[in-house]
Amino acid sequence: MGGDGELVARAARHGLRLEPESLSHNDAGLDFRVAYATDVHGRDWVLRVPRRAGMRETLRQEEAALALASRYLSDIAVPEWRVMSDDLIAYPLLPGRPGLTLAGDDVTWHVDPASERYAAELGSLLALLHAVPVAEARDVGVEVRSPEQVRESWRADVARVADEFDVHPALLERLHSWLEDDELWPESTVFTHGELYPAHVLIDQDESITGVLDWTTARGDDPARDFMYQHAFAPPEAFIATLRAYTAAGGRDWGPRLPDRCAALMAAGPVGYGVYALTTGRPEHREAAQAQLGAV
Repeated sequence: MGGDGELVARAARHGLRLEPESLSHNDAGLDFRVAYATDVHGRDWVLRVPRRAGMRETLRQEEAALALASRYLSDIAVPEWRVMSDDLIAYPLLPGRPGLTLAGDDVTWHVDPASERYAAELGSLLALLHAVPVAEARDVGVEVRSPEQVRESWRADVARVADEFDVHPALLERLHSWLEDDELWPESTVFTHGELYPAHVLIDQDESITGVLDWTTARGDDPARDFMYQHAFAPPEAFIATLRAYTAAGGRDWGPRLPDRCAALMAAGPVGYGVYALTTGRPEHREAAQAQLGAV
């Protein structure tokens, strides 16, 4: 991102006049460095700087996904990009605070994973999100994968990662079993956020959801990818509460194997990181990916 002075100058080139002393940073994201700042009029902003070149298509996809989300999630705030360029994304700070914050190895929860209020709010949100017409998503430029494409994409990623990394045999066996089990794959795909874990969900003091951040991975895909973090982090009762609220709000019953699908996707997480490491070519990411892929 460079120094604070360089970031302030970059924002100024896009017509955004920031107070330099207001800058703070969050470098946890893989694709973007993030900063927070106040402008000379007292308005708070989020600044995102791509970590590598060649992200124009990723940004275009996210911009299209945000347009859809803002249209269909009427009571949930999503980023409204006021600056969109190859070197800077900027939008006004959204209301609420993340349910989870990450700072290096420090993890701080701001929502109780067992909260039934949050669980129900999440279920209602997902019902709205998954009701977005995938045909409309495709029309505005969002990638939409068929069920067969979802599976084949994962099959290709597993093969690529297995060729490039030393994958633990137990993990490789689990991945191959997953790929061959028809019951662990969707019969249809929906518009998904893709990384809907509490760090990307904004809440108020009553644990009501006020906004959703970071739509980089949004696309038409397996609905289980939006349930998997709740399944992983929340106790079973809270996960059931999410499903109950989801179906009450019009969401589809995805069947008794949904928890298994969520668990399989979480187990495949190191594969996604391995692909990311290969894409960036950065040795520190390759080393971290190898550590994940080599563990049981």
